[in-house]
Amino acid sequence: MKLKLSGKDLRKIGYPEGKVISIAISVMQQFFKHTAQAEALEILEKIRKNPTEYLENETLGTIAAELVEKTKAEIPTEIPLSPDRKEYTIYGADHIEAGAINQMEIAMRLPVTVAGALMPDAHQGYGLPIGGVLAAQNAVIPYGVGVDIGCRMCLSIFDLPESLLTGETRKLKNILQRETLFGAGREFSHPLDDEVLERPEFRQIPLLRGLHNKAVRQIGSSGSGNHFVEFGMASITDPNNEFEVPTGTYLALLSHSGSRGLGASIANHFTKVAMEKTPLPREAKHLAWLSLDSEEGQEYWLAMNLAGDYASACHHQIHAKIARALGEKPLARVENHHNFAWKERHAGPGAEPQELIVHRKGATPAGAGVLGIIPGSMTQPGFIVRGRGETHSLHSASHGAGRKLSRTAAKNSLTWSQVQDVLNQNGITLIGGGLDEAPMAYKDIDQVMRFQHDLVEVVGQFKPRIVRMDD
Repeated sequence: MKLKLSGKDLRKIGYPEGKVISIAISVMQQFFKHTAQAEALEILEKIRKNPTEYLENETLGTIAAELVEKTKAEIPTEIPLSPDRKEYTIYGADHIEAGAINQMEIAMRLPVTVAGALMPDAHQGYGLPIGGVLAAQNAVIPYGVGVDIGCRMCLSIFDLPESLLTGETRKLKNILQRETLFGAGREFSHPLDDEVLERPEFRQIPLLRGLHNKAVRQIGSSGSGNHFVEFGMASITDPNNEFEVPTGTYLALLSHSGSRGLGASIANHFTKVAMEKTPLPREAKHLAWLSLDSEEGQEYWLAMNLAGDYASACHHQIHAKIARALGEKPLARVENHHNFAWKERHAGPGAEPQELIVHRKGATPAGAGVLGIIPGSMTQPGFIVRGRGETHSLHSASHGAGRKLSRTAAKNSLTWSQVQDVLNQNGITLIGGGLDEAPMAYKDIDQVMRFQHDLVEVVGQFKPRIVRMDD
């Protein structure tokens, strides 16, 4: 019986698409035409697994040679960094650790980099430093966005007096404990529904199909680390504020968290894909990018935007539940992403404006007239700000005070007794929290704000009083 092979047969045993399939079928039908199909496929599988061993074989060598060439073509060579880095502006350079500046120096040498800036709260991270802003040409860097995609701030201002913070501390504390859920992996047993969970991306992108159930169970919850939900007092100082709230002091609710397990899974998956597609020198490997012309780049872009909308929905659920518990509707809401990438038009040095992918990893959007929130620590005020649209910062500002001590250093050098003394001195009630989030681990927010006076103007302040974090 004459041997019959098809491309489907060869693909089943791992042969790649392309010319090698037709070569293999031709060789086998010419020289092994009376061989049983199972035996022929066994021979072909051996060649596929170890093609170099068959290169000198008179009959099978052509198959092996094509496999070797195919393998070489599929392994991308390491992409070198540019010898010279692009110029960029550092805000508060004397107060930023060397590790963060070194990471930014590397990022500014990527072939896709067009412009960048380093914010005054910057500190070392993975890939792009926290506080790093990077504009790239038609490319998105998953670790330039960060693991907690769409991490954001959200502030609700209520027409309630600040006196509630001292007169009804127990009530407000109970509301935070009852209406919030914190911690890595934590899920609700009866989560609320949300339209973001019906988005078509959950059906269209294979990775997201497997994450939908977790997204359903975690919506409206907060993570660990520096994520918080806190009551405090908002002082509105600008009479011309966009949300039309009269100047004065109000009870307010501020939250900080991101896209939970959904965002982390997206970040980790696509970072691995990017590292395979665009291998970089070891010191830059976490800055691997995906071209927006590629299928993987488009999938990441869609998934990133979904994670950002999911993070927003989480905040909105938290604020809605707490507003309902207070029996009040907020007068105004201010919110903004960080850990995200945007398509924006910017002009490079001496160039016309062009569409760029602007990564803000731990940086606040600060385009002209754009409102945002820059928190301090649990004992320092946060600021409601309006962007000035500064071109040198790529329309960006800091996303907080920034760490002065690493998490490990804070745990090793501070005690709970010290933390409690500082909290008592500042009238702060803390629910949960850890030594790594102690107020002393953070930079002076007033100094950080001075460094970015040209980037934002202050509309108001928020002073924390009752702080809820992961236990």
